[in-house]
Amino acid sequence: MKILLTGASGFIGTQLVSALKQHQLTILSRDPQRSANKLGSQHQYLGTLSSLSDLNDFDAIINLAGEPIAGKRWSDSQKQAICQSRWTITAKLTELIKQSDTPPHSFISGSAIGYYGDQKLQPIDESFEVNQHTQAEFAHQVCKRWEDEALKAQSEQTRVCIVRIGLVLGKQGGALAKMLPAFKLGLGGPIADGQQGMSWIHQTDMVRLLVHLTENNSCKGVFNGTAPNPVSNKSFTKALGKAVNRPACIPAPAFGLKLALGEMSTLLIEGQYVTPKHALAAGFEFQYTELDDALTQILA
Repeated sequence: MKILLTGASGFIGTQLVSALKQHQLTILSRDPQRSANKLGSQHQYLGTLSSLSDLNDFDAIINLAGEPIAGKRWSDSQKQAICQSRWTITAKLTELIKQSDTPPHSFISGSAIGYYGDQKLQPIDESFEVNQHTQAEFAHQVCKRWEDEALKAQSEQTRVCIVRIGLVLGKQGGALAKMLPAFKLGLGGPIADGQQGMSWIHQTDMVRLLVHLTENNSCKGVFNGTAPNPVSNKSFTKALGKAVNRPACIPAPAFGLKLALGEMSTLLIEGQYVTPKHALAAGFEFQYTELDDALTQILA
């Protein structure tokens, strides 16, 4: 297939490029030369979508672009960057799909489980409908419009898959890479009361799921990018401490995190227990269903 990929230089995107090597990739990047140095000169590179008037030449689009949501404190300007880096490019891709005579047959677009908001101990799958309280949360608002912009591209010619990505576990990026230094020093521990859900997925399964959705034309709609067995923050902390052979009992109180991180602390203090009902129904088989196995493989 001829695939247009955004967000290719990110933690997941870099691995996805390798997994899609049998396809012809065109990679959208703000710095094409830097991306070519990192990802390989065998791919085509685009500096902007403004050079395109349609997407007739592509079979599929995979859209993972976006400012890291946990990269910086959520100032007003950072919130704006988080939103616009997702909404603008997704809306432009949808516009180009609609302007195509022979549009791509597949549009795979990222989202996040932050869509569901803080749901305490309630198990969540793709059919869950959020309430008015959740609709007021920043993470939900980001994801809701992000998804809506992508879903506008859906037609008889183009199927749209929305992937609500959870906590992707890998050594080279994402939340785990930030947590490891403290845990290796024996300074890790549960956050707040430790009961909040952590809906994780091994990096290999995340990439495999994106490939599965791209290559299987029967898949469309919303898919949770999480492993089948979410855990509590307390259980996650215990498992990570065990994996690095260190104690993990120094708690991080909620008030301290709120003071240090402001509104962004909700990403750590709140959570969800999300399961991938639609991915399983679509025949996707996870290699890593248990957290201990995933951490052992990553940290081996």
